[in-house]
Amino acid sequence: MAENDMDLIQRLSEENPRFRKLHEQHLLFEKQLQDLDERNYLTPEEDFERKKIQKLKLAGKDEMEVILRDYRQ
Repeated sequence: MAENDMDLIQRLSEENPRFRKLHEQHLLFEKQLQDLDERNYLTPEEDFERKKIQKLKLAGKDEMEVILRDYRQ
């Protein structure tokens, strides 16, 4: 990610409560997925949870992209 993007993300995290929440959730989901990916085997429940987390992470990322795009204009 470009330095300008990181600066913008930092600024929006400070100024926009919704963006801050989405960004924090994104980081949390990323950590949860990393933890699941480190396992040798996932139970069906864990696999379902992994897919659910992926979808939530993607939805949050999409919303963050909309906020970023609107802010740039």
